[in-house]
Amino acid sequence: MDVVLLFPGQGSQKPGMGKDLAAAFPAARQVFDAADAALGESLSTLAFEGPAETLTLTSNAQPALLTHGAAAWAVVRNTIAGRVRAAAGHSLGEFTAYHAAGALSLADAVRLVRERGALMQAAGEARPGAMAAILGDLTEPIEAVCARASADPEGGEVVPANYNSPGQVVISGEVAGVERAMALCKAAGAKRAMRLNVSGAFHSPLMHPARDGLARAIAAAPFADPAVPVYANVTAGAVRDAATAASLCLEQLTAPVRWSELVTHLAADHPDALFVELGPGSVLSGLVRKIAPAVQTATCGTPAEVEQLLAKVS
Repeated sequence: MDVVLLFPGQGSQKPGMGKDLAAAFPAARQVFDAADAALGESLSTLAFEGPAETLTLTSNAQPALLTHGAAAWAVVRNTIAGRVRAAAGHSLGEFTAYHAAGALSLADAVRLVRERGALMQAAGEARPGAMAAILGDLTEPIEAVCARASADPEGGEVVPANYNSPGQVVISGEVAGVERAMALCKAAGAKRAMRLNVSGAFHSPLMHPARDGLARAIAAAPFADPAVPVYANVTAGAVRDAATAASLCLEQLTAPVRWSELVTHLAADHPDALFVELGPGSVLSGLVRKIAPAVQTATCGTPAEVEQLLAKVS
């Protein structure tokens, strides 16, 4: 059975993440220990114990999520690596995918996403913004709605940020622009329009102040060619070389996450593969089932899920 690896993004973190995995499997414990050493602090304690408000800070959530995903991968790698045909991750998860594909060492990856998270957090504090989830089909394209909200004197700059699945998109930008776009989306038939609890307008032009710092951080974390294709958020296509990987990880900062299109391409290229979400929760598995209902999915973030996965692929 072929396997496609998926790694979740920010929002999936929660206190206790990875604790049972590290207790059950030495390989997972070693990953958390290595992340602690790379950062010079106990990220594992924060992931295992919280508090939630500290773990949720962008600068902490991103390395914690990467480490949990890397730990889950370390546990199952020897069994399934030969079956893996591709990998992908949602936003932050794309960096975890490059680590799993051998393009980034764990130490480089965890330091890179810690810096990415800190830069994004600072950009959000310097220029406060908002994000909102729009659920349901609209009578006009979301791009047109955002353009109208951006041009409205009562609005502000707002753009589509995450194309998550059919009927689910996230918008991002200035607070007034997001609120205006939410109202326009409701008028255009949205079932729900709800603000998200985030620290900045991610995947929007408001993140541009973080770009130079992220470029330096990416340059300091040398990428290798991935051993399997990693499907990129920015293009929704397969990346096979280090230079493209590094370039697109930088572009991703202010570009939308084309997740629905990305999964459609993955499902077309690997229709019979098992799509395995590694890390906390099952958000991506749910999105995959909406985008490509025929695809098989599995989660791998707890000891029980590890055992279920290994039984399925053996």
